[in-house]
Amino acid sequence: MKKNLFAAPYIIWSVIFIVIPLVMIVYFSLFSTGEFSLEHIQAVFSKDYIVLMWRSIYLALICTAFCVLLGYPVAYILSNLKAKSQSILLFLVIAPMWMNFLLRTYAWKTLLEKNGLINRLLEYVNLPQLEMLYSNEAVVMGMIYNFLPFMILPIYTVLSKMDKSVLEASYDLGASRAKTFLKVILPLSMPGVASGITMVFMPAVTTFVISTLLGSANSYLIGNAIQKQFTDYNNWGMGSALSVVLLVLILISVAITSKSDKEGQGGGLF
Repeated sequence: MKKNLFAAPYIIWSVIFIVIPLVMIVYFSLFSTGEFSLEHIQAVFSKDYIVLMWRSIYLALICTAFCVLLGYPVAYILSNLKAKSQSILLFLVIAPMWMNFLLRTYAWKTLLEKNGLINRLLEYVNLPQLEMLYSNEAVVMGMIYNFLPFMILPIYTVLSKMDKSVLEASYDLGASRAKTFLKVILPLSMPGVASGITMVFMPAVTTFVISTLLGSANSYLIGNAIQKQFTDYNNWGMGSALSVVLLVLILISVAITSKSDKEGQGGGLF
């Protein structure tokens, strides 16, 4: 019982800042008019919001796929380096996360704009300039940059904890490096991949800052709709209904990916 008391501050914090806000969101989505009503929940499934949901999920899936393709090789290389080199490179991976999220996104805006660094480099080598800013592609690039560390770190955690004797046994039995990777390393690292997918997909599908700064009208996402309902329209019922439906979709995705992480190996670093 005395040991359980140490968890009391965290439980109180969770109740105040997680449980109560969630209950309030559910309440406003159903009782914003003073009486029980499914009006706002039904409105979420209108054509306009379905399009926003699909666009948000689509861009989040593209971002997640690129994060897997880019993050796994980085995590694999990190896990095979010496301890000193690992510490240096891990610092380089984590360091951007210490900067304000808004500042990181503004940095991408200056890189992608017409007179930005990328177009200036293209102009320097006599190549045509590109219209990159205010597009879905710019939004995806901003997502990848901001959320890539959340893919690298859980995969690295699983790979670094992997029992090296298993790999040695595979080599002793005649397996090549490629076969060992496909038959041993890749399956054992799936908990980290599943955790990384969850940690990237959730913020990507709910983002509104990146799409606001880097996107156009065609990059308007469900996160932007929720933000506007609360701040611009003061419509807490509709904003809460959108949040509840989005939360359900996220919980479904978490349930699916958690099947690959039954022992919770993917979140060891966090």
